Order: sequence, then C-alpha cells, then structure tokens
Amino acid sequence: MGCGMKVNELMSTHVISVSQDTRIHDVARLMAEHDIGVLLVYDEKHVVGIVTDRDIVTRFVSRDDVAINCAVRDILTADVVCCHDRQDMRKAAEIMGDHQVRRLPVLDDNDHLVGIVTLGDIARDGSEHLAGEALGEIVEER
Repeated sequence: MGCGMKVNELMSTHVISVSQDTRIHDVARLMAEHDIGVLLVYDEKHVVGIVTDRDIVTRFVSRDDVAINCAVRDILTADVVCCHDRQDMRKAAEIMGDHQVRRLPVLDDNDHLVGIVTLGDIARDGSEHLAGEALGEIVEER
C-alpha cells in the first residue's frame, strides 16, 4: 500500500483558515473547537502563513508584553512550505524532512489552497516506513 499514492489521496480537504487580522485568542478557540493544532493564514487568494499551537505558546504566551488583542500577523510563520495535490506522497514526505515540518498546505495547479497533508496522514494512509524516515529528518538537529 502507498506506492505511487498522490497527495490528494491522503490530504484533508477540511482546512480551517484565518486572516492575518484574526486575534490570537480567536485562533486558540478555533483550534480547541476543531481539535486541531494548525491554522492556515490566508489572504484573498493565497496562503500567507501558518500558525500552530506551538507558535501561540513560544511566540505569544512566553512574551513579557502579552497583549490581549495581538493578531495572528504577530506570531505566524510567513515562509510557508507547500506541496501540490498531484505530487507523489514520497515527494511530500521528502519536503517535510528537508524543511523539518510535519504539515504541508496542499495547493492545486493554480496555487489555490485545496487541503493539508500531515506526517500522520502519510503514516496512517500511505507508508509508516516513509513517515518514519521523514520524522527522522524532521527531528534531526541541523
């Protein structure tokens, strides 16, 4: 199983996104409501960032000047690594390992957001071996 699988066979198409102006409090509430640890930050047409539960803790809660009305733009990761829906899952795993990320937004041929694929998706529905190799790369100190 998994040999030759495409990203669009593994990805989740239910993606929650927010704007850069969304308050961090609202981001945390959405994460709790949907039991997820990542939201994509989207402008009118493109992914402009990604915010994780870890970002909220390390870039917001840990600050000395925590302001209740801070927006996502204050803590998001702007250099978002993405993959395309027709790519082989092996390529997605390679991208994850190379960039040390566990989640990839998935774009279509027009670079529009169509889903998200995680390391867990690859392990569950694709190849545990491939996911393990990617995880080794992700956690490796560089």
